[in-house]
Amino acid sequence: MDPIELGILVSRLESICEEMGAILQQSSFSPNIKDRMDFSCALFDPSGGLMAQAAHIPVHLGSMAYAMRDIVNQVSWCPGDMLVLNNPYMGGTHLPDVTMVAPYFVDGEVKAFIANRAHHANIGSDAPGSMPLSTHIDQEGVVIDPVKLIDSGVMDETLLNRISSSNVLSRGDFLAQVGSVKAGVDRFQQLVSQVGKDKFEASVEALNQYGEKLALAAFKQIPDGVYQAEDYLDGDGIVDQTILIRVAITVVQGRLHFDFAGTSGQVQGNLNSPLSVAAASVFYVLRCLMPDQAPTCDGVFRTFSIDAPAGSLLNAKYPAAVAAGNVETSMRVVDVVIKALSEALPDYFCAASHGSMNNVAMGSKSSASVGQWDYYETIGGGLGAHASGDGLSAVQAHMTNTSNTPVESLELHYPIRVTKYAIRENSGGAGAHQGGEGIERSYQFKEDAEVTLLTERRTFKPYGLSGGGEAEKGENWLNGTQLPGKCSMKVKKGDVLRVITAGGGGFGEA
Repeated sequence: MDPIELGILVSRLESICEEMGAILQQSSFSPNIKDRMDFSCALFDPSGGLMAQAAHIPVHLGSMAYAMRDIVNQVSWCPGDMLVLNNPYMGGTHLPDVTMVAPYFVDGEVKAFIANRAHHANIGSDAPGSMPLSTHIDQEGVVIDPVKLIDSGVMDETLLNRISSSNVLSRGDFLAQVGSVKAGVDRFQQLVSQVGKDKFEASVEALNQYGEKLALAAFKQIPDGVYQAEDYLDGDGIVDQTILIRVAITVVQGRLHFDFAGTSGQVQGNLNSPLSVAAASVFYVLRCLMPDQAPTCDGVFRTFSIDAPAGSLLNAKYPAAVAAGNVETSMRVVDVVIKALSEALPDYFCAASHGSMNNVAMGSKSSASVGQWDYYETIGGGLGAHASGDGLSAVQAHMTNTSNTPVESLELHYPIRVTKYAIRENSGGAGAHQGGEGIERSYQFKEDAEVTLLTERRTFKPYGLSGGGEAEKGENWLNGTQLPGKCSMKVKKGDVLRVITAGGGGFGEA
């Protein structure tokens, strides 16, 4: 295919995903989607292979790409259908991330799938924010097996009411997802009509060949060999134990195999994850090795494979709890993979970043001012330094790409006052290049509420590279009393919660 035509096609496919995201953001109701932009949009071919995605949330996109074949091939599709799911053991990640998928038909045949995934602060858990300190998946909210929310154009109102918990705000967010997917189907139809069905199908295969070629060219800079690393999660909040993640990466002529044998077994708490989450972390690191103009398509996935023992932390079995696996374990998998590959390419990768999404979930079932409310946010930290310079300060890292919730929005919607939001000075690792600084964010509660913290790097500090120093680990405090990294608590009016995030590791000897 003509390379200019191919480049234009890639841009047009990606623009559909970007427009879907804009529609979802602008039509949603909750700060979690509207302000934090905790959502992702993508297009898939008839077999469920990735065709294009927007630059949204890496853990959403990589896991969707890995699992979509299994999702779409178990359904009998009709025009006008839309599937909804969140079951981590059937293509999801954790329960708050709800995925919607619609087919695109031409002459009675499915020619593509249009999908989005968004994080809902209320998915039916008893704990505010639906991010509990759980030991069983049923404690985390409503489990949605793949089911048609819209069947041949007819909305299943009973199902919609069940999954939205009869909450007006939640219902609005679900309908925003529906509208976003429908818009994607319309835009995709316009594109195929202009290009022509036969030419478009040939173009998709050319796109995959091009993606595989670029990926192989990028990965061949990694010398053949086996590269190993390990790192630890602080603990699951239930049992006092450290949790090992280990990887061995075999590289042969630009093709890679990731073997997570030796990783801890699934745990009692909620740090477990489906294999798709580990795949998303691997895909993210490999995508960082590729040139900016490389398409993100199924062809790239043909260059690597992943194994993790069944029943392990990274390939958990039902009914293991998974709420933090998506947000915390995924981050540590990135750290481990980068650490292993930095042995082969010592000047390419950054030192460990702050290593946690620093999850804060809060709410109340009976607020005097706003009634029932649920809120969830993630807090950034410091990026690791690298051979070319210092790490960035006070930003999200790696597997999340959300915005921060503006203080004005948070205080407008909920009975909370943000009393401090600042860069945490001197938290980055020392070295020839300094690691980025973390964040301090303090919340004062104007009413009684419940809070859950799911945070990491409170025990093990982010590592430095090439002689660089470790960063300062994170801390959590309530009214001057230090809290563990993972905990649930009731807070009173006037209480102050401080979340202090880790910095990034340093690079090179000072």
